Amino acid sequence: MEFDLPTFWFLLVGVLFTGYAMLDGFDLGVGALHLFTKTDDERRIMLNSIGPVWDGNEVWLVTGGGALFAAFPEVYATVFSGFYDAFMLLLFALIFRAVAIEFRSKQPGRFWRRAWDCGFAGGSVLSSFLIGVAMGNVVWGIPLDKSHEFTGNILTLLHPYSLLLGLTTVALFMMHGNIYLILKTEGELQAKLGRWVKITIPIFMVLFLTVGLITPFLCPHIKTAFNERPIILTLFFTLALLLAFNIPREVHKKREFRAFLSSCGTMLSLMTLFAASVYPTMVFSTPNIENSLTIYNGSSTEKTLQFMMIVALIGVPIVLTYTASVYYIFRGKVVITEESY
Repeated sequence: MEFDLPTFWFLLVGVLFTGYAMLDGFDLGVGALHLFTKTDDERRIMLNSIGPVWDGNEVWLVTGGGALFAAFPEVYATVFSGFYDAFMLLLFALIFRAVAIEFRSKQPGRFWRRAWDCGFAGGSVLSSFLIGVAMGNVVWGIPLDKSHEFTGNILTLLHPYSLLLGLTTVALFMMHGNIYLILKTEGELQAKLGRWVKITIPIFMVLFLTVGLITPFLCPHIKTAFNERPIILTLFFTLALLLAFNIPREVHKKREFRAFLSSCGTMLSLMTLFAASVYPTMVFSTPNIENSLTIYNGSSTEKTLQFMMIVALIGVPIVLTYTASVYYIFRGKVVITEESY
């Protein structure tokens, strides 16, 4: 059997974006939860829980975007030109959020810190929401002509289904960030976060089940994928549910690391479910499905894919090693010092 390079790159791009969702997902979730606690000390603890890792987490987004550009240039061009306004807004939110993290503790004034707290939380929620809206449009489909050019506008992307995916993503990241904070905190704040789990998980579960139930009825191409791969899709849908249900159990038993692993497993299952639902298509065209971009008509030449595979086999282990090293160095509970945010 001949090695399928486009499929390899589809999987690799999926791995990179999954890594971003799992890693940057929890610090976006921490930002979304930031304003729900009132004291300055608690907010500083929350900020410092992600302080050493948040910028490294975003390396996965840059790497995933670079891999998409190298392996599937036509897909990259169509998506980034079609989603241009949304991506610029996402970029603004990510930049403003980063600035808020760095600037918040530069001055002790109450107004100063509250203003940057709002910027940090707002940027986190907006980033999470826009990521979900983008994924919702990938599942739903966007209008493309025969040249694979996007024929809509930003309002075309803001339909009820994509907005629901946006809300679901915000809820997912808040749940994920909630679990991460339980892992990194102790005492009264940890107990408070343990109570928040009873809110963040049910909200996510309701939204996830709603999306899972309505998608096959609203998206005929997803229903076709389910008919072709019912066992795989059912398996990962069920696995995501079981792992999410396991989180409060692990929290109750004071096994915070297992709870965080269950949350990561939930996100991994969801991303695998997403990939299995759309493969081999990368951008669905609606209503003219024949104009869709797949891993075959949107990929680079075989020589380019071969060369980039060598680069990826060298580069990805370096990123993995760097990420693992940072998390190992900054393991343990958060302790506030003079050098903290």
